[in-house]
Amino acid sequence: MAKYLFIESRDPFESADAGPFAKIVEGIAQRGNETILFLVQNGVLSARKGSRATDRITGLLKSKVKVLADRFSVKERAVTRLVEGVESIDMNQFVQLLLEPGTKAIWH
Repeated sequence: MAKYLFIESRDPFESADAGPFAKIVEGIAQRGNETILFLVQNGVLSARKGSRATDRITGLLKSKVKVLADRFSVKERAVTRLVEGVESIDMNQFVQLLLEPGTKAIWH
């Protein structure tokens, strides 16, 4: 089993390929790989509770994808509530995940 760290920085409402990227993440997780999706910059907008992208994030969580959001990006975009199951972390925690041996990182 491999470990993947996907990084999404694009706004889900402006980027047409945010949906297909989420499907790739979901597919990797469904193959039994440890899969983390880290939302940063405008990517955190998809984790805003009540947004049109909520179903996408909920589907990823159901597929055993660990969804994390950059705390600074969340604050800067005035996101006050995240989808249940999404964890807010700081950049130091992200770097620790990124540097874990065997982690494959893919930035979108």
